[in-house]
Amino acid sequence: MKIKQILIWLLCVNYLFALDATMEIIKNKSTLPTISYAISTDTIIENNLDNKILALVKKDLLVSGHFNNNDMVIDNNYEQIADYKVLQKNGIDLYLVLQLKKNEQDGIVVNTKLYDINSNNLVLSKSHVTNASVRYPFLSHKIAIDINSYLNAPSIEWMDKFIVFSRYLDSKTSEIVVSDYTLTYQKVVVKGGLNIFPKWANKEQSEFYFTTYNYEKPTLVKQNLYTTKSEKILSSDGMIVCSDVSKDGTKLVVTMAPNSQPDIYVYDIINKLKTRITQYNGIDVGGSFVENDSKIIFVSDRLKYPNIFAKKIGQRGVERLVYHGKNNSQCSTHEDYIVYASRETDNEFGDNVFNLYLMSTYSDYVRRLTTNGRNQFPKFSSNGESILFIKNDTKSYLGIIRLNYNKSFLFPLKSGKLQSIDW
Repeated sequence: MKIKQILIWLLCVNYLFALDATMEIIKNKSTLPTISYAISTDTIIENNLDNKILALVKKDLLVSGHFNNNDMVIDNNYEQIADYKVLQKNGIDLYLVLQLKKNEQDGIVVNTKLYDINSNNLVLSKSHVTNASVRYPFLSHKIAIDINSYLNAPSIEWMDKFIVFSRYLDSKTSEIVVSDYTLTYQKVVVKGGLNIFPKWANKEQSEFYFTTYNYEKPTLVKQNLYTTKSEKILSSDGMIVCSDVSKDGTKLVVTMAPNSQPDIYVYDIINKLKTRITQYNGIDVGGSFVENDSKIIFVSDRLKYPNIFAKKIGQRGVERLVYHGKNNSQCSTHEDYIVYASRETDNEFGDNVFNLYLMSTYSDYVRRLTTNGRNQFPKFSSNGESILFIKNDTKSYLGIIRLNYNKSFLFPLKSGKLQSIDW
């Protein structure tokens, strides 16, 4: 099919990035398929949800990097066949029609039809349902994923994942929140006291870890997202933070400071055993698994300033990874890739600039991802193609970097200040 052929090069781009972090891809926007939208005239819905859902679908496809949006206005009944000649004349490749209705549980049903204008065919007809109208953003994300999948474009299924984050409400008060990646949907899942550093416990996102200061010692807690059942995992004097979880979910990378100096540990959830990885008389924090969970990347002040190091589990040697900058921290990993935050300025009385950088454990090349502001706490998406981060300026923003597309997007937090995030 014509449009699918156009998208073959997108798959090649995805493959190239998987090979080498040094690739810089510049896209020719004219080759992207153009999509137009309509809300059917027989839509029956309240609270302007039809326009909210459509606006998010447009945003999702823009973030994907695989489409050009067209705002051509068309009045269509849902059962009415698309006017292929008019759409083709206006340079439209794809045409999406949405029909919204309420269901019996006070939720909503979104019926969708996608037309391929170049082949004169209805190529997708599908319904999505939610029994809670506040979850409408996930309907939008599912629709965008359907459209993207029809073209066999690189996956954007990460859009349907939950984000878990901690936000400060006061100096000693923070709560854990679950949201979609645009922060449109939000649900508080832990509140009361100081609760920080949430981390998903599994790929299914059914449970998460977080650090709470509501007990005698800092305590790592595991909580079920759906039952709210929680259990204490570990406690430690000074601090305790879970910064990564192994692929099979059985091991945690934990920073603990039982003897005043923080070190990296691996904790076996099944056997309830902890193994000390670093034994440095200084600061070792923020560990992440890399290279199939055989090595740990972490931040240390071994050079008298924060920098990124690696240590093979079970071996003694420590390897310096980053030779750029004088204040590198908050690293995250995906397979053999590392993203980290680097402080670029040294302003004693004002805000400093923190930029994000990407590198591979098998390459000396470093790629800068941001250019200004305070960009921190980077996290890879599940497929490694996107990076989530926090940008704190006059407001708090959740940022998304689309690595293969040289694009970034910011979504503002309406209240509070972002402390840390995971997805």
